[in-house]
Amino acid sequence: MTSFDSLWATILDVGQHKSTRGYRRFAWNDADMTLREWFGDCARQRGMSVEEDRNGNLWAWWMPEGWSGDPRDAFVTGSHLDSVPDGGAYDGPLGVVSAFAAIDLVRERGIVPTRPVAVTAFSDEEGARFGVACVGSQLSTGAVAPARALALRDNDGISLGEALISAGRDPQHLGEDPDLVDRVGVYVELHVEQGRALDLIDSPIAVASSIWPHGRWQFVFSGEANHAGATRLVDRRDPMLAFASSVHTARSAATLHDAVATFGKVRVLPNGANAIPSEVRAWLDARAADEETLTKLVQQITAEAQAYAAADGIGLEVDAESVTPIVEFPHDTRERLRRSLAHLGDIPVLPTAAGHDAGILSAKVPTAMMFVRNPTGVSHSPDEFAEADDCNRGAEALADVMADWVTSA
Repeated sequence: MTSFDSLWATILDVGQHKSTRGYRRFAWNDADMTLREWFGDCARQRGMSVEEDRNGNLWAWWMPEGWSGDPRDAFVTGSHLDSVPDGGAYDGPLGVVSAFAAIDLVRERGIVPTRPVAVTAFSDEEGARFGVACVGSQLSTGAVAPARALALRDNDGISLGEALISAGRDPQHLGEDPDLVDRVGVYVELHVEQGRALDLIDSPIAVASSIWPHGRWQFVFSGEANHAGATRLVDRRDPMLAFASSVHTARSAATLHDAVATFGKVRVLPNGANAIPSEVRAWLDARAADEETLTKLVQQITAEAQAYAAADGIGLEVDAESVTPIVEFPHDTRERLRRSLAHLGDIPVLPTAAGHDAGILSAKVPTAMMFVRNPTGVSHSPDEFAEADDCNRGAEALADVMADWVTSA
């Protein structure tokens, strides 16, 4: 059994819901804390020092022999360990497990690094608990302010600051990492493919060209609660109608713009089967191939939602919670990855519509991404899948890239 296979087996039951089979690994919950301990154990078993930075991101360091002082110009690889609600096993953890496995493979080859190597697991990448994605990497790069992050609340009203205190962390430590640029020479993230392309071209591995611009917008439709049976239709101010029409608009507008738009999270007040809602709070996820198209898409959805709300006497507020511009991975960096993998044949280069920590870090340090084939294309679901052989190929490819980077001048 390879390092990847044995490591993978050790986390498959962590945070998995018995009835749905999906994973509920949310920031700072019990499953997240268990995986943090697992990360530390993996590092220590390999003689690596472990660090949790000021924003809850985990780092495991493999330092060259004779290295003194702080790490500089390191080869960094990893991903995240958290999940969406009832998510799949591969999104995030595949990259972290593969990173440790790649270190084992590089060592088995007798390669001695000339620069530091780090495995990292970024905190709260999915944003499943507090609503904003990539909180750990956004804080580290200064893309989100500590005050805003600390004020984020989950569905139970618990703030991120309160969750950090409960987990034994000091929320006052949050903030931009001043050493990030100096110590990270390149960040390479291996991730399961999200969508289906590699299966159609019979390739187990790909290199990313770009990440589509994307964002989350909160729509709050405000009406008036009333009795579902005793209130005449003409007397109702039901926000659910405007919301339902907006859902349909999102789909038709996305089709028109050759983009994607999804209302995937909804909270209804008072949420009673025999009560007309007083409020519908919904989150729009929208993505497009370029920023101009994304702007036009969201503007159209917002304008039509406002028209529906006005027609029904409903209030509507729209707030952009997070917007990430297009990320073009550096051509030189991705071509170096392809050269490192030339022995595998012609490695395809593909864009992705999914957001990643690599996209956030790209504003500060050189980044690149690799994908492992997903034969079904299903992601953010218990049915997310990658073949064991492809996962091992991914870990071996990451080891090839690591070996090239850590032995170069």
